[in-house]
Amino acid sequence: MKRMTNRRLITAEDLYRLQVITSSEISPDGERVVFGVQRVERKTEKKFTNLWMLRLETGAAVPFTVGEHVDGKAHWSPDGGQLAFTSNRLDEKQAQLFVMPADGGEARPLTQMQGEFGEFAWSPKGTQIVCEFRKKDAEAVERDQDEQKKKLGVVSRRYTRVFYKLDNYGYLPQERMHLWLIDARTGRVRQLTDGAVYDETGPVWSPDGKELAFFSNRQPDPDFDPDRVELWVLEVRSGAVRKVETPTGPKAQASWSPDGKWIAYIGREGLNESWKPDGLWVVPADGSGPARCVSAAQDVFISASTINDVGGARQKPPVWSPDSSRLYVQAAYHGRTALWAFNTADGAKEAVVDVPGVVVEFSLDERHRRLAYTLGTLKDPCQVWVREMDGSRPERALTHLNQDWLKEIDLGTVEDVWFQGPDGNDLQGWIVQPPGMEAGRKYPCLVEIHGGPVTQYGYFFMHEFYYLAAQGYVVAFSNPRGGSGYGVKHAEAISNGRWGTADYTDVMAFSDLLAQKVYVDSQRMGVLGGSYGGYMTNWIIGHTQRFAAAVSMRSVSNFVSMWGSSDFNWWFQTELDGRAPYESIEVAWDRSPVKYLGSARTPTLVIHNEMDMRCDPEQGEQVYVALKKLGVDTELVLFPEEPHGLSRTGRTDRKIVRLKSISGWFDRYLKGKDGK
Repeated sequence: MKRMTNRRLITAEDLYRLQVITSSEISPDGERVVFGVQRVERKTEKKFTNLWMLRLETGAAVPFTVGEHVDGKAHWSPDGGQLAFTSNRLDEKQAQLFVMPADGGEARPLTQMQGEFGEFAWSPKGTQIVCEFRKKDAEAVERDQDEQKKKLGVVSRRYTRVFYKLDNYGYLPQERMHLWLIDARTGRVRQLTDGAVYDETGPVWSPDGKELAFFSNRQPDPDFDPDRVELWVLEVRSGAVRKVETPTGPKAQASWSPDGKWIAYIGREGLNESWKPDGLWVVPADGSGPARCVSAAQDVFISASTINDVGGARQKPPVWSPDSSRLYVQAAYHGRTALWAFNTADGAKEAVVDVPGVVVEFSLDERHRRLAYTLGTLKDPCQVWVREMDGSRPERALTHLNQDWLKEIDLGTVEDVWFQGPDGNDLQGWIVQPPGMEAGRKYPCLVEIHGGPVTQYGYFFMHEFYYLAAQGYVVAFSNPRGGSGYGVKHAEAISNGRWGTADYTDVMAFSDLLAQKVYVDSQRMGVLGGSYGGYMTNWIIGHTQRFAAAVSMRSVSNFVSMWGSSDFNWWFQTELDGRAPYESIEVAWDRSPVKYLGSARTPTLVIHNEMDMRCDPEQGEQVYVALKKLGVDTELVLFPEEPHGLSRTGRTDRKIVRLKSISGWFDRYLKGKDGK
């Protein structure tokens, strides 16, 4: 391939050089930002995360913690004098909560608890820390204390709940996540909540430090009623708990207003309707009035749902202005994740950070003089940015992670396109042109389909796309109906048992557009996707021979057998007609790609991960065996120990083999004898 610049092409091995910002938070005085950076040690394939300290005036960033361990997200104490964070520096398999002077020094272990930490928050006076914590099962503790039992490992697991496993976690313990109070000086702990069948999550303090708001589903069997999450308030001194009445539906990410009158949260109204956009809600903290959806007038998702493969966006709780009149929150639309401010009285919104990119995370100082946010774009995985809220200085990036190697690379050109779908619907896509593309030459083209389906592709760095473009492919990706970012009508289009309908025709419309590009060889087009994107790939090869090759990854292929085998087990019936296969098998089978594989002729590589608990490996294996039986060219690649999200969080050497397996398959079927 002719090179037009002196820059090199991106490689799969560049993943070893990638540094990922895992968290960030501005100090109360607005002078510093602490942020986490993950790196990969190539020799051991281990990933380590340490904290860095950034001074906003000078832009200087220095290591705050060091070592071959994982330091979790750090939170500033209210006075800015200390930082609290989790770390496994004392025991690789057991993280503890640590505190450390903000000016540096020794990290002091605050806890000696056996179990799993979740979110945590300082009390307003900085004397206590509330945290989510799940105790280690008594059986596991006993096994660890007996060397012989520890050596033999788990003998059996016994469950009575229906959600008993979770992808990228494994088999769930018997204990549930509850709220604990930790003395920030002595480390003395007190358990605030308990219960054998429900969890408590997302604790936030009232401004006076007397109460905590949190979320919990306290139905008799929450697993069979997962969307009935309620907002609760706990009085810290007495332990008394009261429910704050809110519309029925899932909710999370609470935030208490500075004046103590309101609690904001992100959620939606309704049950078993995952396609519905989340909204920004406020409710009187004392329960004296109904909850209101502040964002109701905006047909958007209050979400950070734009995806990529090098460290995705993180949904932050809404942040109140100091006068309790506005809320700052992320919103996903048209391939972006923006930061908007909503007026709580009338729902009017103001764009705070709204650029072609993704606000991965954000925080404001105590007086809201400064905003710190991490921003990813198509050409830059993520940097820490700062904005003076009075507009006295332009926004500026204060970190330059990965720039030492990215500046060596020609990533190619990315074109943003809008086009008409088959029903006159507006659709958005992007086309990555191969680096050094030659005028007059036609290139093979790969159509990528995202997972979800309720998420979106967008203005976010995707190493996979650039890697495949570097192999000489036009790489195209779009947001067909069924995803987020384009309003309710767009998202609802494939609900209630309509997977493989409007989404399929939208993908094919995008393929038609690509085939008309002068630089695309319409006879050498491939299709690929993972998870729901794998479902769509399976569906496509059973309905058309349009594509010359396909790669189906961690896919859904059979809704009948997926019922009960996924970590979401029975829940997938809500994506269909709400009935289990033993009640009505017709819709589940009709929406299953394996039903149509008898018509498949497309050479298809099947990739699956052996520890995938979201889409059990049998989903991919059924596709592979069916194609083998049909005599269609196919291969099966299995990755041991890896969960559903290998492409995002997996071991780097396996991610590299995955990428080379994909490019090798398409090279075989889409490139001519000259390898072009």
